Amino acid sequence: MDIYRNHCRRLLSLFLVLSLAACGYLIKPNIKTGIVNLEPGSYQLDKQHTSVLFKINHMGMSTFVGRFNSVDASLEFDPAHMENAKLSAVINMASVDVNNVELSETLRGSSWFDAVRYPQAVFTTTHVKIINESRAIFSGNLQFHGTTAPIALDVIFNGGGDNLLTGRYTLGFTAGTQFKRSAFGMDYMVPAVGDDVTIEVFAEFQKR
Repeated sequence: MDIYRNHCRRLLSLFLVLSLAACGYLIKPNIKTGIVNLEPGSYQLDKQHTSVLFKINHMGMSTFVGRFNSVDASLEFDPAHMENAKLSAVINMASVDVNNVELSETLRGSSWFDAVRYPQAVFTTTHVKIINESRAIFSGNLQFHGTTAPIALDVIFNGGGDNLLTGRYTLGFTAGTQFKRSAFGMDYMVPAVGDDVTIEVFAEFQKR
């Protein structure tokens, strides 16, 4: 009897493993790539599937990496008229996270982000240029640390499809930019801590 029970348990375990594996295939969206194949409309950021990272040289010895945990964004575009696309993004500076409580608090302070005085960084587009079938340059203005200056966001549309878990059409989005923090009046500890800041965004947008 024990042999029979063990055999049944093994068969049940195998069935569960195979069922879970099959589930992954069943819910995977049918992704279409290329900007022209994406659905036009208004999109809102899926905050649960978004990461915004910043990278900066530290003492000439390493690249220091941090992230912002509270961000929001909206996107409006028509693949047939990408020149009219609009992207608006907001980063809450107090949400800076460098995997160290004390250092994160230091970065919120007046010598660095000064998050109390300048609680948000805001990016809005002014012009969009298509580079190839999946890449575009979103030029715009960044309001950061009390200063507004132009930056260019290099955007890659990874593809789009219906997300069966949310029931909403979703597109994948990867973006990056680089600017000098001193251009925004944030020059503390330059050059020991680098002036050039790299921003990397990994995001999903859900169609409204």
